[in-house]
Amino acid sequence: MDRLSTDGYKKVDKLPLVVVLDNIRSLHNIGSIFRTCDAFRIENIHLCGITATPPLAEIHKTALGAENSVDWTYHASAKECITMLISSGYVVIAVEQAVDSVMLDKLELDVNKKYAIIMGNEVKGVQQELVDAADFCVEIPQFGTKHSLNVSVSAGMVIWQCFTLLDFKK
Repeated sequence: MDRLSTDGYKKVDKLPLVVVLDNIRSLHNIGSIFRTCDAFRIENIHLCGITATPPLAEIHKTALGAENSVDWTYHASAKECITMLISSGYVVIAVEQAVDSVMLDKLELDVNKKYAIIMGNEVKGVQQELVDAADFCVEIPQFGTKHSLNVSVSAGMVIWQCFTLLDFKK
């Protein structure tokens, strides 16, 4: 299938996108997001607050080794992480239902910029102070009786949309 090795993955170009996990409780969600980030060659995952860090068997169960290929950094404070990303030139996008949020299917990205998406806690979502610090919010349109999706599912949808909009060439 012509897949990269972990060493090969470390050497190839990455999508100009980082993922910030804000207080994610489920180790399986964390692992799943690692695996999605590996699939689309994300630059880095920033694990913040109570979000657990590898190596843990429960993360590995869904990451299937992606926790070894995708670079990650731990931050006690998501706010400090976001402040650092902004000062490093990232456009910060909170994935959250909010007033004036951009629907995912209407999202527009500039291929000359780098982006950070914030994924929030499974129950409480993205912290308000992070929503306030973000450049804007993006929301996934939903048409059923539920008003939220699993965080790892949401991350996959948003990462895929960013991948296609940034016209990433593998």
